[in-house]
Amino acid sequence: MFAITYLIMDKLNTKYIFAISMVSALGGLLFGYDWVVIGGAKPFYEQFFNIASSPAMQGWAMSCALVGCLLGAMLSGMLSDRFGRKRLLILSAALFVFSAVGTGAANTFNVFVFYRILGGIAIGLASNLSPMYIAEVAPGSVRGRFVSLNQLTIVIGILLAQLVNLKIAESVAAGASDVEILNSWNGQHGWRWMFWAENVPAGLFFFLMFFVPESPRWLAKNGNEQKVLKTLGKIGGVKYAQHAYADIKETLKSETGKVNFKHLFEPNLRGVLIIGIVLAAFQQWCGINVIFNYAQEVFAAAGYGVSDILFNIVITGSVNLIFTFVAMYTVDKLGRRALMVLGAGGLAGIYAVMGGLYYFQVSGWPLLLLVLLAIACYAISLAPVTWVVLSEIFPNKIRGAAMAVATFSLWAASFVLTYTFPLLNKFLGASGTFWIYGIICFAGLVFIKKKLPETKGKSLEELEKELVK
Repeated sequence: MFAITYLIMDKLNTKYIFAISMVSALGGLLFGYDWVVIGGAKPFYEQFFNIASSPAMQGWAMSCALVGCLLGAMLSGMLSDRFGRKRLLILSAALFVFSAVGTGAANTFNVFVFYRILGGIAIGLASNLSPMYIAEVAPGSVRGRFVSLNQLTIVIGILLAQLVNLKIAESVAAGASDVEILNSWNGQHGWRWMFWAENVPAGLFFFLMFFVPESPRWLAKNGNEQKVLKTLGKIGGVKYAQHAYADIKETLKSETGKVNFKHLFEPNLRGVLIIGIVLAAFQQWCGINVIFNYAQEVFAAAGYGVSDILFNIVITGSVNLIFTFVAMYTVDKLGRRALMVLGAGGLAGIYAVMGGLYYFQVSGWPLLLLVLLAIACYAISLAPVTWVVLSEIFPNKIRGAAMAVATFSLWAASFVLTYTFPLLNKFLGASGTFWIYGIICFAGLVFIKKKLPETKGKSLEELEKELVK
């Protein structure tokens, strides 16, 4: 098997693989944009909807999309193995368009929330299906790098939203009153354009998805041999297509009947499902997203003022982007397991020191440096590699349903993290909160070293034979 793979390696059409992977990864870009754009619009829509004095309504406005994310993850599990990856990615793109238009056009808070939840469904679908689709079209030797494109586009989407927000809101005067903000162009119209701007990448995603092929592994499972060989032939030539299709058919021989979620809990699948669920939840509970979601509180506790905080957020976003590129070029060289160990262990150590600095009330650049180190550590490991591993470890037959369960776990963990940080910060302070995250990272390190196998350089069919026993 490996000999044949090496013989045909030079014939891989990397340009074609890159093109269809990037189209799918636009779902990641929209995920990042939609997730962050609301932060820039927050000061304006809160005045418009008169919720600035209601913490409960403010929290609901910020977190309601998570409800949609959970729904999207569930839908992808129920439908992706039935209707395919391509159709649901097109649906996700359409929902991004509807959400962007509707959120920006909303004149009541309930309508605003409805379209935010609709956008959350799109995120839930895209966050599950984009990396899974890329994993199913990219050969094992380059799969990690290509699946990491999804994380790269998420980071680009985050930066794009920050830049759009900054450009639209830059005319707001410092120290403007609530009434002045409400009556300003930004208070009445500007925040709407922050959401409407999403229609450019969302429309492009919707249009281009019609030109990418369906996943060859999904086509094979549904008996469409002609289309499977055509797609695999475009990826690596005739020999590669025949070899890959033979591997796929071999793993599908024992697979009969429709996929049911109860299949996920069969004894031979339970272990790999647990790995997926734990890694997905750990990617959130490692605590790094607190720095993105609550940057103001984190940096304020470190002694920074508002203008400094805005500048620091730009720095953190830049570091996130740079080290995502590093991850793309190391994931297929150093391996998934090695990078996950590095991420978990590195964050555990960084949080231990951060907690100490907060405890002894050390402020300024030392804390900023540690924050940047934490983001760099996360960007090179847990952020992209978790998606790579999740897209690889599940068998063909139940990949859609299993990915949905793992993605549901991720979004549920994200909700818990987002909801609990203010409570932990209030009762334990910044020091105790980051020490807790450090303990969680140490536990994650132990789990990864004991349970996570190395998956680099292996076809999905090889991994299925190794992991499902």
